[in-house]
Amino acid sequence: MGGVCAAVVLCAASVSEQSKAATMQVLPDYRAYGAPLTAAPADPQISAALRQISATRIQKTIATLVAFGTRSTLSSMETDLPQGQGVTAAADWIYAQFESISQQCGGCLEVKRDTFVQPVSGRVARPTTLTNVYAILRGTEPNGPIFLVTGHYDSRNTAIMDDHGVAPGANDDASGVAVSLESARVLSAASRKAGWPGTLIFVAVAGEEQGLYGSGHLAELARSQGWNLAGVLNNDIVGGDTTPGDSLQRKDVVRVFSEGVPTTATPEQTRRIRALGLMDDAPSRQLARAMDAAARTYLNGLHGEPKFTVFLVARPDRYLRGGDHMSFNQQGFAAVRVTEWRENFDHQHQNVRVENGVQYGDLLKFVDFRYVANVARLNAATLATLAAAPSAPRGLRIHAERLENGTTLSWNAPEPKPSRAFHYQLVWRVTDAADWQYGKAIPASGAQPVLVTVPVSKDNVIFGVRTVDADGHASVVTTVEVPAGTPGGAKHPWETAK
Repeated sequence: MGGVCAAVVLCAASVSEQSKAATMQVLPDYRAYGAPLTAAPADPQISAALRQISATRIQKTIATLVAFGTRSTLSSMETDLPQGQGVTAAADWIYAQFESISQQCGGCLEVKRDTFVQPVSGRVARPTTLTNVYAILRGTEPNGPIFLVTGHYDSRNTAIMDDHGVAPGANDDASGVAVSLESARVLSAASRKAGWPGTLIFVAVAGEEQGLYGSGHLAELARSQGWNLAGVLNNDIVGGDTTPGDSLQRKDVVRVFSEGVPTTATPEQTRRIRALGLMDDAPSRQLARAMDAAARTYLNGLHGEPKFTVFLVARPDRYLRGGDHMSFNQQGFAAVRVTEWRENFDHQHQNVRVENGVQYGDLLKFVDFRYVANVARLNAATLATLAAAPSAPRGLRIHAERLENGTTLSWNAPEPKPSRAFHYQLVWRVTDAADWQYGKAIPASGAQPVLVTVPVSKDNVIFGVRTVDADGHASVVTTVEVPAGTPGGAKHPWETAK
C-alpha cells in the first residue's frame, strides 16, 4: 500500500506542477521582443520656439482678418467695396505679414502668390480670380521632404453667393490662418538656427467655401511641379468656440481627422490593403499619429503650458463636411484636418444677426485665443519635428514566401540620404490598436537596404518603420508598401500559401 500511496503522491505532485506551469502567463512575442514606445525627448530649440507662440498676436491676426468685412472669394471681382475691404485686401495683408516675418529672419522665407481664374461653377457665377498666399522656408536638403500647414482665409454668409454682406469668419477660418502665420513666425528663426533638413511651407488658401478651389489648385501645382510633399496639416475651425452655456466644449483637446485608405488607391490596391488588414494605415493616418506623438512630447504640461492632447478620428472628415486637406488627398498626398472639439453651427456660415435671443454669426467674441495658441503649438511642434527628422524609409516589405511564426522584413534607405547620423526604428502594434505600441532600434548601413528577421508573428500585428536621428527626431512611419499590381492580377504569397 505504501508503494501505491507513494506513486499516487508523486503523480499528484506532477499534475500540480503541470497545472502550475499551464496557468503561468506567457509573455506574447510582440511584447517579449522590443520595448514599449514612450514619448520622444523634447528638443530644446523646438521647445524654445513653442514658447514664443503668442495668444495676443493670434488675437490681433484674427481681429485684423475680421475687419476686412467680407472675405468672400467672389468679392475679388467687385469694385464697389469700401476701401480696404474684401478678399483681395485680405490676401495683400497676409502677403505683407509673411514678408515682415521674412525680414525678421534675414529673408529666410520665399513669399509667393498662386493666382488663377476659377471658371464658372455651381458656387462661382462668373470667372473669378483666386489667390493663394504662401511662404517657403527651405531646409538644408535640396530634395528633402516638404511639410505644409494651411488655413483658408475666405469666409461666407448664409447665402453662398453673397459677396458684400459682413462675413467675419473669425473661427472659420481666420483661426486656421493665424496658426499658419504664427507657425511661420516662430519656426523661421528656429529652422535657420538649427539647420533642419526638411522644408516647411506656410499657406493661406482662398476659395474653400466655394468648393475647395484654392487648395485644389495648389495641390495640382504641387503634383505637377514634383514637390516632395510628405505631409499637409489643414487647420479649419480651430478657434475653440466659447458659446456661453456650452458645457460640452473641451479646451484641452483637438480633433485630427485622417483617411485610413488612400483616396487615390486603385481597386487592386484597395483589395490588397484589405487582404493585409492595412485599412488603418494610409500615409495620412501616419501623419495624424505623428501629430499625436508631437503632442505627447511637447504639450504634456511639463513645459509651462497646459496639457493639450490630440483626439485621433479614424475618418477623412466630419459628416456632411469637407476641407482643404481633401484636395491634397486627391493628388495622392498625406493630409489631415485639425478641428476644435465641438463646433457651434450658429457661428458658421450664418449672417450676423440676433434672432429669438440667439446670436448668429462667426464673431470674434466666440474665439478662445489661448486655445488657438495651443493648436498653433501642436502644429509647430509637428512641423519642426518632421523637418528636423531624417527622410522616411521606403518600400517596406514583409517576406511571406513560407509559413513561419517569425517575420522577415526589408526596406530601402531614405532618399535623399540623410546628411546626419540616424538609425531605424521598427515599430508594431496589435491589429486593433489605434497607435504604435512597441519598437526596436535597427542599425542603418548608409544607403544600403535593410533585411531583418524578428521573432514576432506578422499574423498578429501591423509593422511599420521610421528613421530616427541622434536627437530623437523621428520621421513619419512607413508601413507595408502596396504596389499598383501587375496585369492579369498576379497573386501574392499570402493569397497562395496553404
